[in-house]
Amino acid sequence: MTAAKTAPKSGARPGGRGRPSKAKGLDLKETILDAAEGLFARHGFYGVTTRQVAAEAGVDTALIHYYFGAKRELFDAVFLRRAEILNQAREASMDAYLRDHGGAMTVEGVIEAFIDPLLRISQDGGPGWKSYFALVAQVNNTPAWGGETMTRFFDPVVHRLVETLKSVRPQAEYRDLYWCYQFLTGSMMLALSETGRIDSLSEGECHSSDLEAVRARLFSYCAAGFEAVIAKAGAA
Repeated sequence: MTAAKTAPKSGARPGGRGRPSKAKGLDLKETILDAAEGLFARHGFYGVTTRQVAAEAGVDTALIHYYFGAKRELFDAVFLRRAEILNQAREASMDAYLRDHGGAMTVEGVIEAFIDPLLRISQDGGPGWKSYFALVAQVNNTPAWGGETMTRFFDPVVHRLVETLKSVRPQAEYRDLYWCYQFLTGSMMLALSETGRIDSLSEGECHSSDLEAVRARLFSYCAAGFEAVIAKAGAA
């Protein structure tokens, strides 16, 4: 009598030992990235292990190494996933502003075109985006390798912002434009981090999660800073 075939164990994968099928693999990769993103946002790069990510994602640690390699490669994959979306959104926003305003561009309008997509995404994109912006703020303030990471993922769109501002204010020195961007990105990332600091400082008068209130103030605040720096340099 021929022995009955044994049914495959739950979770067995036909694509080879230890290798998930393509469709399942895509789901698992996203699950791992979501788990890693949340942990890195809460605890920072050095405060998280791949074992913790695996536990959070409900997978074996070996699967993280299979998909991403070491922890730094996993971190880069987390960073890249949403960076590409942000860069595309900002490029599209700046394209639209240039198309619609042409020779009538203003410093505030350019800054709004650059920042507003991030505020919209944070407002409408769900908790994953909140974690991501908190993570970007951390990286932006990590001297050891944060600058290199930001350079790799965000420099092209930043250079476009600077060049666009230069076209609006041709008399501006590049060094002043880059300093102004430094101050702008600090304001922008603090606003997107939603730390709750302003809630306690204002005794409840303001709320860091109120991105409409941010939108009503941030663009003009940053633009006024740019204009003041440029004017002072011109008068010197």
